[in-house]
Amino acid sequence: MNHQHPSRRDEIAAGLAAVERRVAAACAAAGRARQEVTLVAVTKTYPASDVRILADLGVAHVGENRDQEAAPKAAECAGLGLTWHFVGQMQTNKARSVVSYADVIHSVDRSRLVEALSREAVRAGRRVTCLVQVALDDDPGRGGVAPADLAGVADTVATAEGLVLGGVMAVAPLGGDPARAFARLAELAARLRADHPAATVISAGMSGDLDHAIAHGSTLVRVGTALLGRRKPFVR
Repeated sequence: MNHQHPSRRDEIAAGLAAVERRVAAACAAAGRARQEVTLVAVTKTYPASDVRILADLGVAHVGENRDQEAAPKAAECAGLGLTWHFVGQMQTNKARSVVSYADVIHSVDRSRLVEALSREAVRAGRRVTCLVQVALDDDPGRGGVAPADLAGVADTVATAEGLVLGGVMAVAPLGGDPARAFARLAELAARLRADHPAATVISAGMSGDLDHAIAHGSTLVRVGTALLGRRKPFVR
């Protein structure tokens, strides 16, 4: 037992149990095996002590979305055997830092970023799994390739040294119908698998819509709030 305040551990354990019940129920409803879906705990704005508690409770996948917060946290939690997912918008100039700790990058959406990630992965002697983020709405601020450009960016990833094409990622449009958005993503993912059979990952679904995402084939759900509660963000 770490020297954490026991009540925080209890809070996180309760959140994890509740999310686990939701994921299990959504899998059952979709006729899918529970092990088809991986839970990624999104720990942005939460301290490294929370990451340690999650690891202690058996969570193996952790997601972050800002490099300046993620890099020191990953360093502090090195040795916990976690798989780190970078889930936020990414600037090309952050490629070297992100590649140093991220095992999976969910937000790859342009060839220039692929080139930067490839260069840094080779330099660091790492193999990084990349998911191509697809925009399911017309909001450029949220990132992602237009569905028509998915194949092109995916091919670039697939042929880039040091990178592995894992599959696709998307965020449900704000105010839109998440079920429709995730059904569209499932179609795009199936089309991608026709060309790249190993690209089986579909990263979709967050605290508010994970049930819809699992119904439409999501293999990775990214959950923060439902797991860790609403806290005042700490700013580094």
